[in-house]
Amino acid sequence: MNCIAAVDSNWAIGIDNRLLFHIPQDLHFFKEKTVGKTVIMGKNTLMSLPEQKPLANRRNIVLSTSLNEKDFIVCKDLKSLFEKIKDYDSDELFVIGGEQIYRLLLPYCSTAYITKVNAEKPANRFFQNLDLSENWEMTFKGEKQVYNGIEFCFCEYRNTQPKKI
Repeated sequence: MNCIAAVDSNWAIGIDNRLLFHIPQDLHFFKEKTVGKTVIMGKNTLMSLPEQKPLANRRNIVLSTSLNEKDFIVCKDLKSLFEKIKDYDSDELFVIGGEQIYRLLLPYCSTAYITKVNAEKPANRFFQNLDLSENWEMTFKGEKQVYNGIEFCFCEYRNTQPKKI
């Protein structure tokens, strides 16, 4: 399983159910990595998507105790999620947020695709700081890019001890 996120210098990912940054290159990177794959998200992430609709051209799984299936698959808990995805190719699974879902599933992820934005924004949702995490190591750091005066780069981290599903 993989995860993908854009973080600011404090590893913040959002505020009030909104992303902190809208960087076209990051949105393209997200789409490139996830199209044709399975994305796993929480209810709030689903509600933050345009028109509160699942992402096109992806199998959408929402971890929620209160939603019913519509144009996406609903899993009520981790047990049902793991049962649902057990036959999927783990490289085709992407955790896309939010904070609680990242916290729950990050230990099971083997790769994290992180867009690091060199800026700080007010936030109330955070991603675990992988630079300070024992079992995560950065394996790739792309060249610095700039959009509207904001510096960012694409990074890849590997979990040296992912939990088994």
